[in-house]
Amino acid sequence: MDRAYRFSVAPMLDCTDRHFRVLMRQISGRSLLYTEMVVAQAIHHARREPDGQARLERLIGFDPLEKPLALQLGGDDPVLLAEAAALAATWGYDEVNLNVGCPSEKVQRGRFGACLMAEPQRVASCVAAMAAACGLPVTVKHRIGIDQRDSYEELLQFVDTVAAGGASRFSVHARKAWLDGLDPKQNRTIPPLRHDLVHRLKRDRPGLTIELNGGLETTAACLEHLQQVDGVMVGRAVYEHPLRWAEVDRLIHGQLDQAPVSASTVLRGLIPHAERWVAGGGRLWAIARHLVHLVEAVPGARHWRGQLTREAGERTADARVLIAAAQQLEARGL
Repeated sequence: MDRAYRFSVAPMLDCTDRHFRVLMRQISGRSLLYTEMVVAQAIHHARREPDGQARLERLIGFDPLEKPLALQLGGDDPVLLAEAAALAATWGYDEVNLNVGCPSEKVQRGRFGACLMAEPQRVASCVAAMAAACGLPVTVKHRIGIDQRDSYEELLQFVDTVAAGGASRFSVHARKAWLDGLDPKQNRTIPPLRHDLVHRLKRDRPGLTIELNGGLETTAACLEHLQQVDGVMVGRAVYEHPLRWAEVDRLIHGQLDQAPVSASTVLRGLIPHAERWVAGGGRLWAIARHLVHLVEAVPGARHWRGQLTREAGERTADARVLIAAAQQLEARGL
């Protein structure tokens, strides 16, 4: 497995948009980043609108500095997914990922996400169509099981079937999903973690690339699991504590010359992006909302966050708000 992909930031709705990805690039230049899930059908319809290019830019546009970057797709139609995957290649994505892990009712109504674990052959057909259409690595993010279909044998059968369709990596959330009775937030915490099943999967299928997701809170925990799997994926712990991962490139990717990362250097790195975004008509708050977790556990953090929130929330706010916020951090050595 490419060392740059030994650590990735999980796709998260309302979190891993283009602004957070630019923020995360200030912390790690090597980790694989993901978009939020984009529904293949939405891409299909956007292409056919009179302002199709602008709609696609909103759906799947990104800044080249975000790379390496994966587009996560949702859907169960091989034709639509193949169309979206081909577009991902045209737009310059590094890989395409199929969501087979989201347990929300809305996603289930669309017949994709975690419910597709009950249809491994359909998932394999989708993966094969995507791979044939784009020439990029096609990966799958999934659970260890759903509802009562949670035996290790069923997990293995799912992975074997999808691997035959051409999946190049399996990102396994080490919890099963309850499709009826738990909401997405509860499905991230209530079903017990079974890291052991993901470790066993790698032992039993050493030729497959297996990535562990779920319950990883520190780089130390990631390094421990990397003794048994090919890669680790972290979601909420990265979003809610971004500077906790400031040494990912050094400790996990082996980049010994990694420059020091601090709250102020992250903020400074975001300023050119903010200037371009606001100049194009965007609001600063779309970027600043991701900064509320950047400074924590130090005196004055709450005041700094409050001031940033107030000033960045103004309709006319521009990058000068971030410059002033960075200066405040630099004055305190943060």
